[in-house]
Amino acid sequence: MTDEPTDDFSDDRPDDASDAPLAEPLRRALGDRYLQYALSTIMHRALPDARDGLKPVHRRILFAMRELRLTATGGYRKSAKISGDVMGNYHPHGDAAIYDAMARLAQDFNVRYPLVDGQGNFGNIDGDNPAASRYTEARLTAAAEALLEGLAEDAVDYRDNYDGTLSEPIVLPAAFPNLLANGSSGIAVGMATNIPPHNLDELVTGCQALIRNPDLPDEELVEMIPGPDFPTGGVIVEPRASILESYRTGRGAFRLRARWNVEDLGRGTWQVVVTEIPYQVPKSKLIEKLAEVIQLKKVPLLADVRDESADDVRIVLEPRSKNVDAEQMMGMLMRVTDLEIRFSLNMNVLIDGRTPKVCSLREVLRAFLDHRREVLQRRSKHRLAKIDHRLEVLEGFIIAFLNLDRVIDIIRYDEEPRAALMREEWGHKFKRATSEADYVSPPASEGELTEVQAEAILNMRLRSLRRLEEMELRRERDELMREREGLIELLESEKLQWTRIAQELDKVRDQFGMGTRLGARRSTFADAGEVEVLAPEAMIEREAITVVCSKMGWIRAMKGHVALDTEFKFKDGDEGAFALHAETTDKIIIFGSNGRFYTLLGANLPGGRGMGEPVRLMVDLPNEAQIVDIFVHASGGKMIVASSDGDGFIIPSDEMLAQTRSGKQVLNLRDGAKALICKPVSGDHVACVGENRKMLVFALDELPEMSRGKGVRLQKFKDGGLSDLTTLTLAEGLSWKDPAGRTRTEPDLTEWLAKRATAGRMAPRGFPRDNRFNG
Repeated sequence: MTDEPTDDFSDDRPDDASDAPLAEPLRRALGDRYLQYALSTIMHRALPDARDGLKPVHRRILFAMRELRLTATGGYRKSAKISGDVMGNYHPHGDAAIYDAMARLAQDFNVRYPLVDGQGNFGNIDGDNPAASRYTEARLTAAAEALLEGLAEDAVDYRDNYDGTLSEPIVLPAAFPNLLANGSSGIAVGMATNIPPHNLDELVTGCQALIRNPDLPDEELVEMIPGPDFPTGGVIVEPRASILESYRTGRGAFRLRARWNVEDLGRGTWQVVVTEIPYQVPKSKLIEKLAEVIQLKKVPLLADVRDESADDVRIVLEPRSKNVDAEQMMGMLMRVTDLEIRFSLNMNVLIDGRTPKVCSLREVLRAFLDHRREVLQRRSKHRLAKIDHRLEVLEGFIIAFLNLDRVIDIIRYDEEPRAALMREEWGHKFKRATSEADYVSPPASEGELTEVQAEAILNMRLRSLRRLEEMELRRERDELMREREGLIELLESEKLQWTRIAQELDKVRDQFGMGTRLGARRSTFADAGEVEVLAPEAMIEREAITVVCSKMGWIRAMKGHVALDTEFKFKDGDEGAFALHAETTDKIIIFGSNGRFYTLLGANLPGGRGMGEPVRLMVDLPNEAQIVDIFVHASGGKMIVASSDGDGFIIPSDEMLAQTRSGKQVLNLRDGAKALICKPVSGDHVACVGENRKMLVFALDELPEMSRGKGVRLQKFKDGGLSDLTTLTLAEGLSWKDPAGRTRTEPDLTEWLAKRATAGRMAPRGFPRDNRFNG
């Protein structure tokens, strides 16, 4: 980044102000700094490396534990010591965050192949947090050691730590594809990643197949890696085609269900036992949700839930009766609880540690295999250099044995023995090859010791001068020569390199494969099935109720059909507003003055013994909104909704149903307007009357049918707004009740008949003074 002035801004620093603070535009300063923050978050915090599957904090934890020599077969160290070393040496962030990251690597319900072996309380599947770091201890696991293997052999590059006093690996050698084996998740700036765990045995099979055939079709690759393998087990019910597409694109989701079975209790009774729950679902939260489902009667087939878990998961679900269908009950529970989840797949990873990219399954495995080939080449070259150095020393030792008396004489009497040894012409010098050719025995005149050889001879112990040592040196030299030939052949042949990588993967399979307790597949696959899930009202015992709602919004349901003109009791200062006959299986629709419809199930209404409960505790009806109407939902019908401004439309009854407590917005309102009317449609004409007592009758087909909107103008008003409306059959005329309760009819409505949105004429003689049709 440079601080050159742009076309819009200029540098206003004076010429003599060379030491003055640099001024730059705020827009550019914020942009530059936020970009740096975003890149730092993406590369150093949120996204894993495709090669070893680790984020920097996890990589530093494992490396620090290696430096502390916490091997899988060694002793444990305090977690506080480990997190402190990580923070002080490599990761200058909060020790709590470091400990949380380390604790997660030890949780076998979160990590498929744990990388940390924890001793103490490291949390549990209930969602409880680990104990404080001063109480727990940890060491590496065999899987973590497999990721670290080769660090001492120049397998990867190192970089300086944050203060330049130490060095840390940029990436781990990673003997297995940890990214897919253990999965990863993270949220960066503008991007995120979410990768589920997989079975290591299947990943090894897929890698070996890609080694044999780099152009292996995706279909065959997914046959070998059929889907995730979650630590908590469960049943994957995602269709095969969907899994294939997810792995091909790097984006998708997997439906994961709890594993359950029916236990026979004898005499026809039974209970359902859940033995495995979906990945990353806290068991305690799941139990709370199941209890809430019972309390709110969302699944009436379920009577009780108990948690009988110990080291394993055992959640007992008791049915309402022995005649309940278990599949039906579990189908309902899958819909309303986390007994079934969708685990999203977003394989957004860092390629070569630098470039974020959403990769397919093939690309992730390819990145791992390319990394393993580079590691193999670097380790082979490192070993080759070690062999060359050792061969050089061995040659010096052999020369010393062949010229032992002269060597002793030089060491004993020469003031500078090393220089003298290097000046001497030895007759049995073996020349070390400088190319990939074998070692040869040159003429004696070419024999001179190198500085390394001379130093090794001077450091040789007297006990090594025994006669049999020469034979040992020659045997060691011959073995190293054979090993060197093999390394040179390996480095020159790509085919041999891939063969070696496949062999190394076989060793990983032997250690962590299907034949081991850790490697056996836990998640299985099944068909989602076609279990018919009944609507909640279909499982409720049908009973008659009388729904009563007060003016202040307190609602209750009384058993049986009570006469609607009965005087119901209400709280002081409150009075009745709505009363209607319904059944427990009915859906009760509430229309608010904010234009939203709310839905309540008759069976879920509070009983009629007390004063009921406020509607606002059951639905999100704002305090400033009033209840316009309450009625029973009639499927297939149509209603007219209208605002106080005189706008309205026809809406199908089924479009009023709300799925959530926040309701469903149907009638859009202008500023200051309120929802006023919601009435069923019957007949062929609409009659509306305004606050100015002018009435208008127009054809029903002039109103549009909509599911949401402001609607159209019903009647034109010079002053005031809409007062009431009704629908009628024109041939039968218009009827209303006078103050005395007598029914009056206006058979001829020609005087008021006109097009929609006209002003209308004064209401007929005898029309109620409150401008209501009372219908």
